[in-house]
Amino acid sequence: QVHVVELGGELVQPGGSLTLSCATTGLIFHLTDMGWYRQAPGKQRELVADIDRGETTHYSDTVKGRFTISRSNVKEMVFLQMTSLHSEDTAVYYCNAKTPFSPPEGYWGRGTQVTVSS
Repeated sequence: QVHVVELGGELVQPGGSLTLSCATTGLIFHLTDMGWYRQAPGKQRELVADIDRGETTHYSDTVKGRFTISRSNVKEMVFLQMTSLHSEDTAVYYCNAKTPFSPPEGYWGRGTQVTVSS
């Protein structure tokens, strides 16, 4: 059974930094494409960053240069380092995993809340 769990969300001040982690079990992780998404109140879920099995990364324009996605195939985890945070980054952050064998939508975690506020 596949499990995806996000960790690390908290309240942070504007301009601050935070690193989110996503732990997975039940996947052939080195064949898995991983992504971070977020959903702010009243808005649709959007892609923040993703990293494929070959470690090619992609970022949304809103976070490019501020966020860094990385993965550890040994730990079967993916990370999102966030810097220069501002209030518009406030959202629930979700981790998504897709493999050649997963449903088309992949596997989702339950999310972790990031709040940027003074």
